[in-house]
Amino acid sequence: MNVLERALVEKAGREHGWENVVESIESRVVLASARHRGRATVTPASDGTGWHVTFPEGRLVRELARSLPALVKGGGCFDAPDIDALAALLRRAAELSLALPDQAAHRFRERAARELARLAGQGTEVERLVRQRVGQDVFRDALLDYWGGACAVTGLTLPEVLRASHAKPWADCASDEERLDVFNGFLLVAQLDALFDRGLITFDAGGGVVIAPHLAADHRALLRLDEGLRLRWVAPEHLPFLQWHRDHVFRG
Repeated sequence: MNVLERALVEKAGREHGWENVVESIESRVVLASARHRGRATVTPASDGTGWHVTFPEGRLVRELARSLPALVKGGGCFDAPDIDALAALLRRAAELSLALPDQAAHRFRERAARELARLAGQGTEVERLVRQRVGQDVFRDALLDYWGGACAVTGLTLPEVLRASHAKPWADCASDEERLDVFNGFLLVAQLDALFDRGLITFDAGGGVVIAPHLAADHRALLRLDEGLRLRWVAPEHLPFLQWHRDHVFRG
């Protein structure tokens, strides 16, 4: 890559969640961020058009492949044939890097420590409330990142009506890592959140909505629950939390 091509890659990185340039040489540009622990290596495509973008193998790569299957090259590498594809890939990779465990727990500890330092000496009940409020904010942010700002079922992209729904409730979790695990919940529109939270609906292992049998037919119709609703996807990491919800929350 010449200087102008590298500058184009660096600009795309800065604008889409990768503000730190770790390395910029003719053969590659390496991008990172102070906000997450991801790393992206951008190299020119062998045919001279577009770029190859490589991420360390692991959960990020699996989730990226689910989100952008057309760009998958294999071995942690993705093809970005033009600048728009590069921008979309970097943006989605940054969202996932911000969301995936245990990034949310790391952000929670930092934010909670700042808040508690400011409110030092106000007692254990204040500390409990602060930790819960900060944790719920961080969890919602993580779900917004993971689901790309869209409802996990309907795809609606209106943040004002989207709620962060725990599958295993906050009070029942054994640790902050479990409470803030992005797979322990779903980003849902308000009415689905209320139904999920109260055990009137759940999801099966394939993501299909399961409705509590005592929910009246007219209520189902008004809530449009008989329209084959299902999660847009289910990752393997969702399954233990969904099982817990079906066993302990769902009113089946």
